[in-house]
Amino acid sequence: MKIRAIIDMYIEGFRNMGKLGKKLWAIIIIKFIVLFVVIKMLFFPDILHEQFHSDKERADYVLKNLTEGGQ
Repeated sequence: MKIRAIIDMYIEGFRNMGKLGKKLWAIIIIKFIVLFVVIKMLFFPDILHEQFHSDKERADYVLKNLTEGGQ
């Protein structure tokens, strides 16, 4: 019951928020989405798809690295 009251409090707060507050929240959400997409593309490339051509090759590579310690 407490969780529902907390959720209702936030929903009511966003409903009663003025235009400026809603615009600022929209900007914040857009910034986070863009930031995380850019960070994912730059710092977390899909190495398995770049180095291996089939699912079997990827599975063998992962299994080898998990069981043998990557040596």
